[in-house]
Amino acid sequence: MRISEIISCLESFAPPVLQESYDNAGLIAGQSNWECSGILIALDITETVVREAIEKKCNLIISHHPVIFGGIKKITGQTGVEKTLIEAIKKEIALYALHTNLDNMFHGVNGRIADKLELRDRRVLDPKSSLLEKLVVFVPLSYTEILRNAIFEAGAGHIGNYSECSFSTEGAGTFKPGDGTQPFAGEQGKRHIEKENRLEVVYPGYLRKGILDAMGGAHPYEEVAYDVFALTNPHGGIGSGMIGELGQPMEEGLFLSRIKELFGVPVVRHTRLNQRPVRKVAVCGGAGSFLIPKALGAGADFYITADIKYHEFFAAEDKMVLADIGHFESEQFTIDLIGDILREKFPTFAILKTTGSTNPVHYFL
Repeated sequence: MRISEIISCLESFAPPVLQESYDNAGLIAGQSNWECSGILIALDITETVVREAIEKKCNLIISHHPVIFGGIKKITGQTGVEKTLIEAIKKEIALYALHTNLDNMFHGVNGRIADKLELRDRRVLDPKSSLLEKLVVFVPLSYTEILRNAIFEAGAGHIGNYSECSFSTEGAGTFKPGDGTQPFAGEQGKRHIEKENRLEVVYPGYLRKGILDAMGGAHPYEEVAYDVFALTNPHGGIGSGMIGELGQPMEEGLFLSRIKELFGVPVVRHTRLNQRPVRKVAVCGGAGSFLIPKALGAGADFYITADIKYHEFFAAEDKMVLADIGHFESEQFTIDLIGDILREKFPTFAILKTTGSTNPVHYFL
């Protein structure tokens, strides 16, 4: 199997177009046409992880964090990143990162955290706007269901937790076939009136090509009349953070103990407890201080994230408990998530998880 097939699997789950502008997700080193001998999954790519991949005969490392995040002008082995890149390139090990595009997916990083906490009635805390498009296509009455099914199959028609959403209205279309045409209905040189449906569906813009290809393949007309409109509606399934509710309210101290146990953290930095039961919980893997106002606005009792600075703790305003569990700790389940995505598609292929921790932060207790 080639590395390109593995990349295709990952990017069908978390399209690269959904990564943030500052990010560097994707294939960072190596070539996609290489045959893949094995996959090693880690949260970060370090020299130790590269050596582990060599020992386990894996020539593809998939990480959450890109080994090259900012600009890099020299590769002389003076830094850990440079040494890691040199070793990977010398041994022909490809490096691939699945970062903020995976963060932004409903069933991505934050979805996995919500799974661990058993949160119900989940929704994206800060959904992204301007990702959706609407397709309007005119189709003969007898082909409406054929076309509708084809574009649904290509990914159109999802609104929140609903699928196969569409709208159609009946009307009459006119056309006059010209020379050299082979019209589905009517005759060359004569105006024809055909009863048609105006079919409308919504879809994420990154699926446009596949949906238009499916439309063209299922439509009976030589020339398909259709329109594509950009929408500013927020996409409820894509964005930053997640919020949901516990099955049963929990006392704040007990909930902190549960967090320590679930995430395996020796200490949780948090704001003052409010002596109120915990019902609604917001989460964001990694550095999530930018979502504090969103968590407050959504009525969260607890917001679990990482990398909170001293002054940012004040932003909780005693209205919710802000808990910092550590960057690595908040995203550790991403390794399992990536493994699950790949094993569903490639159940018999060698997919391994790093046996060591790449967490650079240690605690003296």
